[in-house]
Amino acid sequence: QMQLVESGGGLVQAGDSLRLSCAVVGHRNSDYAMGWFRQAPGKEREGVSCISPAGGQTNYADSVKGRFTISRDNAKNTVYLQMNSLRSEDTAVYFCAVAVLRGSSECLNPDNYWGQGTQVTVSS
Repeated sequence: QMQLVESGGGLVQAGDSLRLSCAVVGHRNSDYAMGWFRQAPGKEREGVSCISPAGGQTNYADSVKGRFTISRDNAKNTVYLQMNSLRSEDTAVYFCAVAVLRGSSECLNPDNYWGQGTQVTVSS
């Protein structure tokens, strides 16, 4: 069974950067589109960014466009999320998961299977 192991979260100040990593264990990373999702306290989980299996297409939520960059290294079975210019509203638990790219900005999760997540806290 696939395991998703997120890391790289932390407590930072507004304007700082973080790089999240997601190790995909048990399946070939290149078989799936992958995405990053986040859930803030009291809010629904939302798609942040997602990337096609070979990396040729990427989607971003409007709230992170121009600040976040998703990438993947299929040789390492790892997906990354570079987050720059962080804002307090980016505070959430970030999860990686299998994704479906829809349109140019939507990321959907088809299987409701999640890793443990990594906490990102941005202080203003």
